Amino acid sequence: MRLVRFRAVDGSVDGGVAAGVLDSGVIAPVPGTIAGLLGVPLSRMREICSAAAGAAIPLADVELLAPVDGRTEVWAAGVTYERSRDARVVESEHEADVYERVYTAERPELFFKSAAWRVVGPGGPVSVRADSEVDVPEPELAAVLNHAGEVAGYTICNDMSSRSIEGQNPLYLPQAKIYLGGCAVGPWIRPAWELPDPYALTIEMSISRAGAVAWTGSTSTGGLRRRVTELAGYLFREDAFPDGVVLSTGTCLVPDLPFTLQAGDEISIRIDEIGELTNPVVRGKSALAQHS
Repeated sequence: MRLVRFRAVDGSVDGGVAAGVLDSGVIAPVPGTIAGLLGVPLSRMREICSAAAGAAIPLADVELLAPVDGRTEVWAAGVTYERSRDARVVESEHEADVYERVYTAERPELFFKSAAWRVVGPGGPVSVRADSEVDVPEPELAAVLNHAGEVAGYTICNDMSSRSIEGQNPLYLPQAKIYLGGCAVGPWIRPAWELPDPYALTIEMSISRAGAVAWTGSTSTGGLRRRVTELAGYLFREDAFPDGVVLSTGTCLVPDLPFTLQAGDEISIRIDEIGELTNPVVRGKSALAQHS
């Protein structure tokens, strides 16, 4: 079962439960929005998804959208893998030890990533900042949490990042990570009740350039230092998410310097038991406007 958000041939946007593969699968519509489902208890969400009915819509006939809508936000955790810590230390021009400290600290690094309206879905263009010199995708397992902080499902997040901007000063992290075209989520949500062990998943990423593979790598969520429940506990400790929240858990796949993304690249991220998220790369918000 996969929870999807899609645009039908008539232009309407709906949510549904998908079964089968992309070229032959079908969607059973569910009432309301993804945000609405995250606003009810997990047990009720499961009942709604299991009871999805109505005219089956072929997956091949719709455009899949990011499974994030309404007031649902995307947040992210940083320095949750050893590789992430090491990469931040290497790229930092000053205060490199801050990443060493946050990796071992009791409190995790958590930051706002995107509002729902800014999240890019499968096939949509992601962007590297026009004022950045070194940019990378960060493939991450993302937990989908409901209004009560319960883990409702999992999806894929591409946490686009400017290594050169963050490397200048850790306080520039919001500019390095929060911008138009800087967050992709999808292709759907895999319910948590169908994915009992999120710490045994293979994450693969490949970056294609001019028809050839420019970079590829794989890792496992087994290296995640912090549990999803721990990260969720800190996020909900003094904040509220009436329509739920997508919490990206951090990355372990970071291309070595001096690699940087270029306009025209294509990023594909695959996570076992969830699916594959693919996005082309453009440079700057003016290029994004040409795709809207």
